[in-house]
Amino acid sequence: MRIPVPRPRSLAGQLFAMQAVLIAVVVAGYALFTYVSDRGQAEEAASRQASAVARSVADSPSVREAIGTPDPTAELQPYALRIMHDTEVDFVTIMNPAGIRWTHPDERQIGLHFRGNTAPALKGDTFTETYTGTLGPSVRAVTPVEDDDGRIIGLVSAGIKVEAITKRVQDQVTALFGVAAGALALGAVGTYVVNARLRRHTHGMNAAELSRMHDYHQAALHAVREGLLMLDGQYRVALINDGGRELLGVSGEVVGRSVAELGLPAPLTGALLSSEPRVDEVHLTADRVVAVNTSPVSGGERRGTVVTLRDVTELQSLMGELDSERGFTQALRSQAHEAANRLHTVVSLIELGRADEAVDFATAELELAQALTDQVVAAVSEPVLAALLLGKTAQANERGVELVVSRGSGLDDGLLPESLPARDLVTILGNLIDNAVDAAQGSVRARVGVTACTEHRAGGGGELVLRVADTGAGVDPAHAEQVFERGFSTKQSGPGGRGLGLALVRQAVHRHDGTLSVAEAEGGGAEFEVRLPLRTTVAAVPASGGER
Repeated sequence: MRIPVPRPRSLAGQLFAMQAVLIAVVVAGYALFTYVSDRGQAEEAASRQASAVARSVADSPSVREAIGTPDPTAELQPYALRIMHDTEVDFVTIMNPAGIRWTHPDERQIGLHFRGNTAPALKGDTFTETYTGTLGPSVRAVTPVEDDDGRIIGLVSAGIKVEAITKRVQDQVTALFGVAAGALALGAVGTYVVNARLRRHTHGMNAAELSRMHDYHQAALHAVREGLLMLDGQYRVALINDGGRELLGVSGEVVGRSVAELGLPAPLTGALLSSEPRVDEVHLTADRVVAVNTSPVSGGERRGTVVTLRDVTELQSLMGELDSERGFTQALRSQAHEAANRLHTVVSLIELGRADEAVDFATAELELAQALTDQVVAAVSEPVLAALLLGKTAQANERGVELVVSRGSGLDDGLLPESLPARDLVTILGNLIDNAVDAAQGSVRARVGVTACTEHRAGGGGELVLRVADTGAGVDPAHAEQVFERGFSTKQSGPGGRGLGLALVRQAVHRHDGTLSVAEAEGGGAEFEVRLPLRTTVAAVPASGGER
C-alpha cells in the first residue's frame, strides 16, 4: 500500500500561514500584556477610589456627631448605604476603635468584629490592602475618624470587591479581543489577497521548486551557445548570458547599464534600442557577424525587450565564398560560350581551306589567356590570392571592366604567416575588388587596379599592403568613415540589402590590428588601402606605378 506523501506547501501558502501565525501571536501577546497591565491599573485605581471614599466619610462632621450619639448605627447605616450607591464602592464600614461594626451592607454583620487590619489606622494613618472579608476578596482602605482634639473616636473602611475589579478588566479585555479578532480577520483577508497574487506569480510553486527552477534556469542560460540579452523598459541590461557577452564583445559588469553605454557599433545599438521587433538582421560587432532578433515584452505597457544573438560569422564567410564560386561559374559559362564560338571559327576556317589562318587565330587566343595567367602568377605567387585574382579578372571582364595587377605587386608563396589566414585575405581583397568593379562598371575606360605587396614598417617589421583603385565616381570625403559602416551604400538597396562588404573588410582588418583607409585615386575614382602587420620580418618589395 502506497502511503501518500503530502506535497510541500507553495511559497504563497507558507507565507500566508506564517503571517497568520505572526498576527495571532502579536495580538495574543498584546492582549495578555493589556490584561495584566489593566488589572494592575484597575487595582491601583480601586485603591485610590476606596481611600478617597474612606477619607471623605471620616472627615464628614455628621459622622463625628453620629458617633457621639447613644445609637450610632441608626444614623450611620443609611448614610453608609447612600455613600456606597453614590460612589460605586461595594462596602462602607464604620466601626469603633475596637473594630466593632456600626454599619455594613449585610445588616447581620453589624455589631460584629471587623475582619482586617486596623493597627496602622489606630496610629492615625490611612492605608490600603487586599483582604478576604465577609464579602470575599476586596481592595479596601482603612482610615481613622478623629474628633476636634485629635483623638481617634472611630474607623472607616471602604472597599471594592476583587470580583468587580476582575469583571471590569474582563470587559475591557473582551472588547480588546473583539478588536483584535477584527484586526486578525482583516489582516488574514489582506494576507490572503496578497498571497493569492503571489501564487499567480509563482504558479503555485513552493520555495524548493522555485530554487530548483532557478538552478535549471542558470544552467540553461549559460549552456546555450546563442547569445541572450534581456533589456528592461529603460533599455538597461537586465540579463546577459555567456554567449551574449562573447558575441557582443563586452566584459565586466554590464547588468544595469544602458545599451548605449556598451560601446557597440551604432547600427547594432540602434537595432537594440528599437521598439519594433527585428528578425534575423545581420549586424557586425568588433570581430563577429551576428544575426539579431528582438521581441518586445509587453503586458499593457512596455516592460522590456528580449534579444537573441546568433553567430553567423562562418556562415557569412561561406556565403561570400559561395557568391565568389557563383561568379566563377558564371565566368566559366561565359568563357565556355566564347570558347565554343572561337572553336567554331577555327573549324570554319579549316573547312574553307585556310588552315594557316586557323592556326594563327587559335595560337593568338592561347597566348592571350596564358599571358593573363602569367601576369597574375608572376606578380602574386601566393596561391589563394592568385586564384582569387584570376577569378575576379574573368568576372570583371564579363562585366566590361578591365582588372589589372600593378607592376609594384610582389607576394611570394609562403610569405604570409599562419596568423593571417587565407580566408580573411579573400574576405578583404574579394570585397574590395567587388566594390571597385561595381563602382567602375559603366564608366569611361572602366578599370580596376590591384596592388599586393609587402613593405617595411617604420618601427621595424613588415606589413602587407593591399590597394584597390577604380575609375568610378569616387567617395565623398564627408562619407570617408561612414562608407565602412554596415548598411551604408550609395547604390539602391537590393532584396538582400547592401553595405555589408566594406563593413566585413573593416572587421577583418581590425581583427588583425591593421588599418583601412580610402582616398581619391590618381585617375579619379576611389582607392582603398589595407595595411596588415606581419608577425615576422619580411623583405619589402618596393612599389612603383604602372601595370604589368
